[in-house]
Amino acid sequence: MSGHSKWATIKHRKGAADKRRGKLFAKLIRQVEVAAREGGGDLDANPTLRTMFQKARDNSVPLDTIERAIKRGTGELEGVSYQSVSYEGYAPGGVALYVEALTDNRNRTSSEVRTLFTRNGGSLAEPGAVAWQFERKGVVVLDRSVDEDELMMAALDAGGEDLADEGDTWRLTCDPSDLSTMRDALTDTGISFVSASSTMLPTSVVGVESTDAARAVLRLIDALDDHDDVQDVYANFDIPDDILQAVAI
Repeated sequence: MSGHSKWATIKHRKGAADKRRGKLFAKLIRQVEVAAREGGGDLDANPTLRTMFQKARDNSVPLDTIERAIKRGTGELEGVSYQSVSYEGYAPGGVALYVEALTDNRNRTSSEVRTLFTRNGGSLAEPGAVAWQFERKGVVVLDRSVDEDELMMAALDAGGEDLADEGDTWRLTCDPSDLSTMRDALTDTGISFVSASSTMLPTSVVGVESTDAARAVLRLIDALDDHDDVQDVYANFDIPDDILQAVAI
């Protein structure tokens, strides 16, 4: 699993994710609110909201908190109006970054994101400069102990496109519109999974072969992740497992 998703998994295993629980909750709630505002509060009629709702529940966001976010999005409760904005740029070594944010002040967020790139050895790029290096996919991560044949049978019937062996996990990909169907198919078959989300996968990767280079790339990614308005950071790096483990210490 090249790119940001593997780094996020390593940080989670080392406990870093627990320290950021409050920040994660805030970002997930904002995503739910915006999905409800843009497509309505009916989960059945708004697939984006359904995906964001499930993502929040998977991360243990309380149900009443999610329901209040939906009501703010639909206007039943007063709330801040957020807009979606994306940024494209490069980390040290030419690693492409695609950043998605939700903000109530585009100028402020743009200025702060630009500063984070500059301070951490990266650079912002023009819109479209790196977006073509990523594609939106539904991704389900499963424990490697799941039987491959059983998984393939369930996945193919639900729109599965690819099953990749990632060492201690399986990575199952599908079209984002099939993600909900895929979740239901796996659950109905009794197959448990670690996570299921819509994400951006790189179509090509940039190798990072030294510890110092890896630290430089990950320093920028972590700085962007820590920004309150940034929802997701996608990267096309390919860092060997031993180096990722070393820089995570």
